[in-house]
Amino acid sequence: MVYKFRVILDAEEDIFRDIAILENDTLEDLHNAIVNAFGFDGMEVASFYTCDETWNQEDEIPMFDTGDVAGEQKTMADYQLADILDEENTKIIYVYDFINMWTFLVELAAIEEPAAGAAYPDLLFSHGEMPLESGEKNFEAENEDFYSEFEDDLDDDDLDMFDGDDSFEDYGFEENWN
Repeated sequence: MVYKFRVILDAEEDIFRDIAILENDTLEDLHNAIVNAFGFDGMEVASFYTCDETWNQEDEIPMFDTGDVAGEQKTMADYQLADILDEENTKIIYVYDFINMWTFLVELAAIEEPAAGAAYPDLLFSHGEMPLESGEKNFEAENEDFYSEFEDDLDDDDLDMFDGDDSFEDYGFEENWN
C-alpha cells in the first residue's frame, strides 16, 4: 500500500507538500522525502515525535541512537511507517535542524494501492515557498514565575564562584592557564 501524507510547515503562511511513500518504507525514508520536498540539504539532525489527535507531542524517534547503551534506543530506520501510522493514528510531528527548529505537522491523508509504474517516494503536490528562516517559536514555561521556587535557596555566593576570598588556585588551575 501507498501512504499519502500532507506535510505542513508550522508557519503563518500556508506551506505544505504532499508526499506518497510505501507503507513498508521507514521513518528514515520519510525523513529523506521531506528533506528533498522542502529543499533542505539534509545535513542537520532531525526527529519525529508521536503525538495525539490535537498534536500534543509524545515520544521522540531520533535519527541516531543517543541512548546511554548503544543499540538500545530505536531510531527512524527501525520503524516502518505501518508500525507507527494507520487509519486511526494519522499524525506525527517532524522537527528538522534543532538550531532553527523547522517544525512540520505530518498527517496521513490516504492509504491507497500503488500506481502502476510509479516510483516512491513521490512528491505529489507543492504549495508555498520556504521562508529563509524558520518562524520564531514561543516556548513558555507553565509557571510564569519559574525561578520563584528557587529564590529562597539563592545567595550571593551562588551567583559567582570566583568572587570573594576564593582564588583560582583553590580549584586546581591558574587564572592565566593559556
